[in-house]
Amino acid sequence: MLEVKDLKVNYGVIQALKGISFEVNEGEVIALIGANGAGKTTTLQTISGMLTPTTGSVMLNGVDITRIPGHKIVSMGLAHVPEGRRVFPGLTVLENLKMGAYTRSNKKEIADSYEMVYESFPRLKERQNQLAGTLSGGEQQMLAMGRALMSKPSIVLMDEPSMGLSPIYVDEIFKIIQSISDAGTTVLLVEQNAKKALAIADRAYVLETGNIVLSGDAKDLMNDDSIKKAYLGE
Repeated sequence: MLEVKDLKVNYGVIQALKGISFEVNEGEVIALIGANGAGKTTTLQTISGMLTPTTGSVMLNGVDITRIPGHKIVSMGLAHVPEGRRVFPGLTVLENLKMGAYTRSNKKEIADSYEMVYESFPRLKERQNQLAGTLSGGEQQMLAMGRALMSKPSIVLMDEPSMGLSPIYVDEIFKIIQSISDAGTTVLLVEQNAKKALAIADRAYVLETGNIVLSGDAKDLMNDDSIKKAYLGE
């Protein structure tokens, strides 16, 4: 579904990505793990059209999207839940969700998507007329995920969905990611909580200073001594 090939990204003289290649197959949950500054967020931003690579390509369902603007990529079936949630604080929950459906025109299908989101996130239904800026961090994360699902994506990129959340919300968010996957949406997950990420992922890639240094079955990586030491605190 998604193929990243020899991706290089520079910030001025700093090379953030040094030629990474990986793929995501339909229906998979893929975890991208690594320390702060490894290039994880840069990878997602480049895939979703927010950054332009120096060299390399990004293919989505066989179509080259490397230099297609981000708003057009959304209509091609790729949604991005950014780091820090980025909800519209002055809009209500319902208005935020409506923004997620801006690429769609079929009112019946959009109405079905509202129901699907409210089913996945009952708390959003309870708070649909509340301003997003007044929600808790966990609720804002749910809103950011719900907003992404309103575009009816075939693949969702999630950047640090558990960051800054209480343990109860972290568990809830990971259950929701699992249910999004179970419902048929492919997920590419960047997450500091490597243990949680590997527990729900099919495969994983490990990024270090702009390079992929390790990849494989998520369960195997969870039992890899170097991964345990570096990322799992064991």
